[in-house]
Amino acid sequence: MHLTNRLVPLRWWLRGAAIMALSTSIFTPILAQQAPATIRLLPEDAQRGLNGPQHNFDFLAPGASGDNYQTAGFFGQKLRPYLAGNAEALAHLNNYRRQKTLFLIDRLVAVGSFGLYGQQILAKDDRQYFNNTQKVAIGVFATSLLATVFINRNTNTHLLRAVSAYNAGPARGSVWPRLRPAGVGFGAAPAGQPLLAIRWALR
Repeated sequence: MHLTNRLVPLRWWLRGAAIMALSTSIFTPILAQQAPATIRLLPEDAQRGLNGPQHNFDFLAPGASGDNYQTAGFFGQKLRPYLAGNAEALAHLNNYRRQKTLFLIDRLVAVGSFGLYGQQILAKDDRQYFNNTQKVAIGVFATSLLATVFINRNTNTHLLRAVSAYNAGPARGSVWPRLRPAGVGFGAAPAGQPLLAIRWALR
């Protein structure tokens, strides 16, 4: 009889310890994440606007910290895995890729027309600087330079919008921030049994 009375508290103590260990392993990683993970651009890249520089963006992946920035790639392709599932962000990233493709084509046209002009200089025995072919090449080159201005005007904006749409997504669509308990602890029932206590704050 005495042995049974001693085993009852021990059994409840072991059950309480098991519940505490289990709840700690489940809730600690979740509660440690106080805010949704976001993509952070290099500060100077985040300030780019209309007609800004066209070099690659650098970013910190969700959950990364410090100075572990990585390049987004010429077409922003290294951002794509993080944006998967966010249709709005992917649409902006697709627009960015389109603009960068147009920029690349435009550069090839400019280089090609410049090369054609140079090739025509020595095409005949005497040097040529303004024959009909060269006139066309000059016109194409000038058009390409003008097109560059319009192509580059909104290119950076598309990637900035893609990142903004991704960062706004978790805060707008996640259920967990609204359901996350304000506190987790343990209490004792009147009979002495351990109870898991979870408290929510009304918002």
